[in-house]
Amino acid sequence: MSEVYATRRERLRERCNSSGSATALVSRPANVRYLAGVAPHGAVLLLGKTEDLLVYGGPPETAADEGRPDEALRVHALPSPGGDPAVAAADLAAAQGAESLAVEEHHLTVARHRAIGSVAPRLRLGNLGGAVEQLRVIKDEEEISCLRIGSEIADQALSELLESILVGRTERHLALELERRLVDHGADGPAFTTSVGTGPNSGRRGHCPTDRRVEEGDFLSVCLGATYRGYRCEIGRTFVIGTSPADWQIELYDLVFASQRAGREALVPGAAYRDVDRAARQVLGSAGYAEGLPPLTGHGVGLEIDEDPQLAPAAMGKLDACVPVTVEPGVHLPGRGGVRIDDTLVVRPEADGGPELLTITTKELLAL
Repeated sequence: MSEVYATRRERLRERCNSSGSATALVSRPANVRYLAGVAPHGAVLLLGKTEDLLVYGGPPETAADEGRPDEALRVHALPSPGGDPAVAAADLAAAQGAESLAVEEHHLTVARHRAIGSVAPRLRLGNLGGAVEQLRVIKDEEEISCLRIGSEIADQALSELLESILVGRTERHLALELERRLVDHGADGPAFTTSVGTGPNSGRRGHCPTDRRVEEGDFLSVCLGATYRGYRCEIGRTFVIGTSPADWQIELYDLVFASQRAGREALVPGAAYRDVDRAARQVLGSAGYAEGLPPLTGHGVGLEIDEDPQLAPAAMGKLDACVPVTVEPGVHLPGRGGVRIDDTLVVRPEADGGPELLTITTKELLAL
């Protein structure tokens, strides 16, 4: 893995050189982990003029779920607690003879930025921007393997829940049980706060579970994800509780399913982000649900649950192969409930079979 991390840092170094900066300071945790294999609390990565350094204030030991460190990368631990690794890294860059330093202005606070300028006044500070995030968009096969295993864990946790008695249990109880099952099956933890919505709460994006109890005839919508070796996946499904679904539930479910299928089928290398969003959105809009739809149809996943690309109406850019994204359309009817269907997929060319579906729990409308 050391070679992988070294290659990633070299790609970043090439970008820095092309923009006129020989050194860079990476402070966003997910970006540090991507380039160093590990991101202890508060750690920063110095892409130095003479050598790269992982700078942080704690002891070198890290928890198992914090990553697998690049053993070829030298660690610089601060001699005393309470120091700022970013400020210390800037001082180290100056000591290496750097004249400029690109920093992640979108992550640093104004106070930290000023402190860096104060400790190394001769350094010309530039903006690294989203350079590392751009490198992270296309995943290698090991990253995709972590997402695939995380998806299997999420599928397993969800399938076990569906085999249990649900009527009378609260949304909050079901969400906690799902998160426990994720860990039981090998996840680092949930990828985000698990959402369980019943009855009028079903189908709401980002719904925070309440003490409402599951009742006969309810829609039950679930959205969960697993984190495995730092990589985060997402799955969402909707079911009917205890009885045959009503006509309006079947109609709404079939519509969202058709929207989600259209979005999935649009995931081809070279497709514009906005065109994938449009494919899913048009199905719902033509049925009269244009108002109140979520702001996006899907998004990238990886070391964070919400990464680039954004599959949204105004999004710029085109898909590449080996980019994992979600496709998650939904419709919520106030006071009645709704449907959300959410999958994690990897963009693949048609010659390789088209988009790879990582979350495979059935999308049939089941009565539980």
